[in-house]
Amino acid sequence: MCMLRATSLVCLFLFVLALSASSQTAKSDVEVVSNVADAASASVPAPGSFDELIGRVVEREHFFNQQILGLHPLLETYIQNLRDDDQMGPVPVSDRYFLARLDLGGKMENRYVNQAGHSMFSKLNVLPDVSELYSYKFMPGGFAQMVLVDRDFNRKSYRFTYVRREFLGQVRCVVIDVQPVKDSGDGRFVGRIWVEDEDYNIVRFNGTYSDHGHLGHYLHFDSWRLNMRPGLWLPAFIYSEESQDSNGRLGSLHFKAQTRLWGYALARTSGNTSFTDIVVDSPQSIRDQTESGQDASPVQSERLWEREAEDNAIERLQKAGLIAPEGEVDRVTQTVVNNLIFTNNLSIQPEVRTRTLLTTPLESFTIGHTIVLSRGLLDVLPDEATLAVILAHELGHIVLGHRLDTKYAFNDRMFFADENTFARFDFRRDAAQERAADRKAMELLSNSPYRGQLKDAGLFLRAVQEEGPALKNLIRPHLGSSLTTGKAIRMPALAGSSPALQETKIEQIAALPLGARVKLDPWTSRADLVKGKPVALTTFREKMPFEITPFFPYLSHLTNSGAERVALTSPAN
Repeated sequence: MCMLRATSLVCLFLFVLALSASSQTAKSDVEVVSNVADAASASVPAPGSFDELIGRVVEREHFFNQQILGLHPLLETYIQNLRDDDQMGPVPVSDRYFLARLDLGGKMENRYVNQAGHSMFSKLNVLPDVSELYSYKFMPGGFAQMVLVDRDFNRKSYRFTYVRREFLGQVRCVVIDVQPVKDSGDGRFVGRIWVEDEDYNIVRFNGTYSDHGHLGHYLHFDSWRLNMRPGLWLPAFIYSEESQDSNGRLGSLHFKAQTRLWGYALARTSGNTSFTDIVVDSPQSIRDQTESGQDASPVQSERLWEREAEDNAIERLQKAGLIAPEGEVDRVTQTVVNNLIFTNNLSIQPEVRTRTLLTTPLESFTIGHTIVLSRGLLDVLPDEATLAVILAHELGHIVLGHRLDTKYAFNDRMFFADENTFARFDFRRDAAQERAADRKAMELLSNSPYRGQLKDAGLFLRAVQEEGPALKNLIRPHLGSSLTTGKAIRMPALAGSSPALQETKIEQIAALPLGARVKLDPWTSRADLVKGKPVALTTFREKMPFEITPFFPYLSHLTNSGAERVALTSPAN
């Protein structure tokens, strides 16, 4: 279960990432979240001693370890390797990216995003490349390990020390230092845990795993869980960081990484189990596009056929957990698109829609008349005018009639495993279409309310162009066309007319750090806007364009409305 090791060694994973069917022995998340009111848990008296509290924590963590085997959220890890700059501090020089579905109870496979190709998932070859014999290699399975304190968390293997009580958001926690006892085995957790004081779940743990000599190296990490159902805390965010190899082996490590998990409830909205939730709507949506009681005309039929292909693709991407359900972020992007349409007197049928792709790499593309922007792209956009620039380019494709391949209107083309999603869908445009969309976007923007802010918006494109060579995996899209092609940038006229980038000028914000705009609900996969006032910067180093930062979520308890509370029982019961 090593996280990092010399690549001249073959690494076996005890913690596994797999975007495949759930293990036959594992319970689905529908079964894990039982509809049993746990009144007894709510009325259990507080522990009378620290020793009794530790007993409850261990018992609850055993329960968590059983439950997580039956849950298969998407797990995304984005890594930035750093170097120290005398003026800017640590700055990114390269990056890595992994995307998979968590499976701690399935087959011993490890699938992740293929960095070189367009295919979504491929099996990881752990045999070393000759050029990497004496270097470190990030192993995706190691980041999956960080959702667990210990697969065998027990009192005999650890020494527990009370530290204090403190609040994490609204949740009052007991803070405990945890160290493995001598000869308890390798890979034991070393660090600090935060335990909420209602059901005694571990909600945060910060540290590393005990090393196992020259065979590898465990990374330091800060792992957070959120209360996603009453009584159930599940992994949501993991931050990892190293400034150097603490043991001085095989050179130095200098990186930071974010891991996000989402899509826990996907199984609850798909499959035969959701049949009882089906609501039969009247066919009014089709009638609205045709004359009442009449067959569709050839033009109407073509539009309906294209929309069906569009809807099929979006539905399949949402089912895979890659597109968020319609929500708050979509309403904001839709408003900006409507501003562009209205001020340019455009009449587009069927209407233009917007949706949010939940992955980190910066990309935007169209699926028919639906504009899709990634969560990572939305995060780093500095203002509404820059958002309008990105949307205007995609709207340009729609206005120019750049069509979606209607092969997606055949539903059998949606019957494929999730791990093949990126191989089955391709929404890239050729270079000629991209140039035409650039020209149309400039025309749309010149008539829009954003026309006076375009020079500042061009700063973002210039920043993408400058950071692209270092952050190749952040810039590389999954489904659409890249913002950059070689040394060229999308909408070059706009980027060329922008002011020069000045890293030390605190007032000039070309791009924001990742996580600045969008808040992701790990249970529902819903994307919401980050609330709160912007924080005033005190130094130019705090601008951190496109960079990774630690997580500090505001924790709170879900209220028990009287129905769905998770009892402390084995999932087999």
